[in-house]
Amino acid sequence: MTDFTTLRTTMVDTQIRPADITKFPIIDAMLKVRREMFVPDQMRQTAYTDSIVYLGGDRIVLDPRSFGKMLDAVNIQGDELVLDIGSGLGYSAAVIGKVCEAVVALEEDDDMASNSETILATEGCLNVAVLQGTLSEGAAKHAPFDVIVIEGAVEEISDELVTQLADGGRIAAIFSQKSQGVLRVGYKTQGKISWRFVCNAYAPVLAGFHKTQSFLL
Repeated sequence: MTDFTTLRTTMVDTQIRPADITKFPIIDAMLKVRREMFVPDQMRQTAYTDSIVYLGGDRIVLDPRSFGKMLDAVNIQGDELVLDIGSGLGYSAAVIGKVCEAVVALEEDDDMASNSETILATEGCLNVAVLQGTLSEGAAKHAPFDVIVIEGAVEEISDELVTQLADGGRIAAIFSQKSQGVLRVGYKTQGKISWRFVCNAYAPVLAGFHKTQSFLL
């Protein structure tokens, strides 16, 4: 029988701590949340490797290092409301929920949203609310959010989503650059976002976050 507790500890010791992720709440959350419960059954044996877990379509679980760096950089506080976009089966929302007041986990796929709701409830993640809806449109009825985290790559982010971020809030996303990408955190001040580089990272571009094509006539 696979010892997932040992695998989880090894993940933190070999992938998270060496990446200069030092905030205790993040490390503690990643030690507690059972990552193997948030992936398809046939993928549980590889849930703790240093790579992306593909859930189907463009939905993923980010590799532990990139996800940890994202959380470390965006610096979620215990009294904040977080929007987790593209939450898949709920792993990211479960971890985020350990370090904030409440999470809205936005998932576009009906089956994934339903399954994640069941898994999150089973795992005791009582401060996570799953919402089914279009990822690029966010969750305006629950806004403003202190933090927005996007679980996948983007080419551009809509103004509609930016308006849902509270002034003084932060947004984290991996920006696609052809076959590579960079993780950035944006800080909203007086309605505008200023972006800062965090590290190199990769993820597939989420539906609705591709750059709009323009044509010259």
